[in-house]
Amino acid sequence: MNNTRQIAFGYSTRCNIKCNHCVAAHDGSPETKMALESAIQIIDEMSSSHVTGISFTAGEPLLYLDEMKELVRTCKMQDIYSRIVTNGYWSKTRDRSDEVVSTLKDTGLSQLRISFSRWHQKNVNRENILNAALSCQRYGLDYFISFVTDFRKEDDVQEQFLQDNQLKYFPEPLIYFGNATGITRPPVFTDYPAHRCAMNPYLSPDLDMFACCDAGNQFTKTDAFYLGNLKSHSVDHLFQKKEKNLLFHLIKTMGLTAMASFLGFKASEIVKYRKCDLCETLFNSTDHLERLKKSATTKLLHWKR
Repeated sequence: MNNTRQIAFGYSTRCNIKCNHCVAAHDGSPETKMALESAIQIIDEMSSSHVTGISFTAGEPLLYLDEMKELVRTCKMQDIYSRIVTNGYWSKTRDRSDEVVSTLKDTGLSQLRISFSRWHQKNVNRENILNAALSCQRYGLDYFISFVTDFRKEDDVQEQFLQDNQLKYFPEPLIYFGNATGITRPPVFTDYPAHRCAMNPYLSPDLDMFACCDAGNQFTKTDAFYLGNLKSHSVDHLFQKKEKNLLFHLIKTMGLTAMASFLGFKASEIVKYRKCDLCETLFNSTDHLERLKKSATTKLLHWKR
């Protein structure tokens, strides 16, 4: 299996805003943070393990701007592509936005990913998002806006703002985990998608590593995506554990739709699921997971056109 090693790096779960759609948080979840020295050592180890890309995420990374600069600088020294995911709280004015963006650019940051949605913008003025994007354009820092949406009509006004200002953005489907479990799901209007997933892993501030960066740590009934903890295992060992797992490989190549069909799900039911919901249905069920494991090298492997 040919794998490019990239990872979502959860330096801290602390965030300065509370969004009721956040997949990374839920009521009562504690705030945790890595030690800076530990994070630098982990990045060095990731470099030795041929990790090519690190995305700093989880809480709001730029609450620790000085520490992020050290981590980005370490990535630059190790020739690792670096991205920071931010809510843009820090860009209230163009002067402040220019200051932060130019500093990150000079430090060696590869890309800024700016979160935007009707939930984020209850806490952060959308002018902040515009300031951050314009500063990226001014200083030549690659960026894009992650437009989180459940595709309701009420999101049109937010999207129009992005279009009117000619900003680079990509719609990101809302994931119904964490705080978002209480949000009513609108009907799915789609064909019969394969539901493939890139399956980049996630490292938590507690040094737990999961095979999925989106919601793998939410699968509490089976811990299907839990790989282990860096206190007990090396970076390379945990990456190999992910890469050698045939079911994870099939999620990337075969897709969840075919796997659900193999288990006997009717087509009329499969099309009602979003990708992460279908994944949760298959892999957070001990019965489904055991059936998939049992058949992984035999019938399931040959369940293809």
